[in-house]
Amino acid sequence: MNIVSTGDENSIHPFIKSIRLPDAQSHKGQNGKVLVIGGSSLFHGAILWAAEAVSHFADMTHVASTEENNEVMQKIKTMWQGGMVVPQKDILLYAEEDDVILVGNGMMRSGPEGIFTKETVHFLITRFPDKQFVFDAGALQMMEVKWLTQLKKRAVVTPHAKEFFLLFGEDIHSLSIDKKAEAAMRMARENNCIILLKTVDDIVTDGERAIVIKGGNAGLTKGGTGDILAGMTAGFLTLSDPLSAAVLASFILKKTAERLCAMKGYWYNTADILTEFPQELSSLVKKQGGLLG
Repeated sequence: MNIVSTGDENSIHPFIKSIRLPDAQSHKGQNGKVLVIGGSSLFHGAILWAAEAVSHFADMTHVASTEENNEVMQKIKTMWQGGMVVPQKDILLYAEEDDVILVGNGMMRSGPEGIFTKETVHFLITRFPDKQFVFDAGALQMMEVKWLTQLKKRAVVTPHAKEFFLLFGEDIHSLSIDKKAEAAMRMARENNCIILLKTVDDIVTDGERAIVIKGGNAGLTKGGTGDILAGMTAGFLTLSDPLSAAVLASFILKKTAERLCAMKGYWYNTADILTEFPQELSSLVKKQGGLLG
């Protein structure tokens, strides 16, 4: 089990090295396009947190939601310039076009919207087995684990302990960090996926090795931070391999939380994280290899 700690920036160096920066001669759309599918009549903010995080990485960020969330999404369309809000009927078109698909933020697991969640995840996996997926939140609570094995590229799944149980059927809540890592490794290996297990110390595994990411603070218990983490993971996937993307997302989120806590105590919010994390990432990349010049 490898340890990556915000207290030792050299520990993230192997993963920072995986980042591919945009070519100086590239054009719009050549440096990543991400489709974010989420939101519901109850949880409308989650999809925006995730999409805003993605927009710091990808050339194009496309956002689609449920019919029940249409009114809110239309309002978001007039206020948010970080990407494109696309109609639900055009999900197929953008799924075909985009490089990474993030599904689940703010999606329901009951009623008609819950049915939409499950049917959407199954449809996307069946129709686009070659795509790179990130599954979070409602998607993890509604999908069947066997669907992951249909994908040709290992999806990144980002469960907390309860979602881990719902997806994989194994209760890890009271286990030690070592036992949690063992369980996550086994499930990643058996189910063809990368797991970013959200605990106090996050665990990322591809089934062959486990990386524990230490750092952060209690300010990360606020709603929306998990959506930002999923969005950052999807964003990093336009620059890096899936394992590194998950590790980097966790590390940068924790490092940003520490920066904000030094400035504001525990009273920062999700908007503060979105504002600060690009500066934290830029500073880290420069120190870890001078990739930004």
